Amino acid sequence: MPLPSSTPILQKDTPFQGASFSLANRLARVLWQGVWLLLFRPTPAPLHAWRSRLLRAFGARLGRQCHVYPTVRIWAPWNLELDDEACLGPGVTCYSMDTISLGPRVVVSQGVHLCTGSHDYESPNFQLFTRPISIGADAWICTEAFLAPGVSIGEGAVIGARSVVTRSQPAWMVCAGNPCKPIKPRKRT
Repeated sequence: MPLPSSTPILQKDTPFQGASFSLANRLARVLWQGVWLLLFRPTPAPLHAWRSRLLRAFGARLGRQCHVYPTVRIWAPWNLELDDEACLGPGVTCYSMDTISLGPRVVVSQGVHLCTGSHDYESPNFQLFTRPISIGADAWICTEAFLAPGVSIGEGAVIGARSVVTRSQPAWMVCAGNPCKPIKPRKRT
């Protein structure tokens, strides 16, 4: 089935009027939530292949042997791209209003929040905007980190637990903090 675009409808200078997403987009998300609740969420943790099939049915692009745990929350699967052996751990939130892409062997640990949408605080109606998130190969996003819209994480980077990432982080560096910043180099494997 063709899936709707998640590009918001911009409502410039018309505060508080109209929906940010098309009716088709909203209906597809309602259908996905039902499938998530009945067929995705109740599955045992080892059934990664089953959950991958469900995600692909909703337009997600997944490589081989991806691990997506049953408690992962995905706003719009059609905006999700996981390369081979990528992992979304327990309790991860993918607020995929825009594209979230993970390179090969990326590990996103439990409780991480990947947020591709926010609001323009300078706009009189707090206009919604979206920006993609990309995470390079062999990177690790540690427990309960937050990645803001438009962030890119370089290949092999490690983002420390509970870090708040509002700017892109370089490859092969250990980065941590609020705001997140590079701390030290990581050995290449």
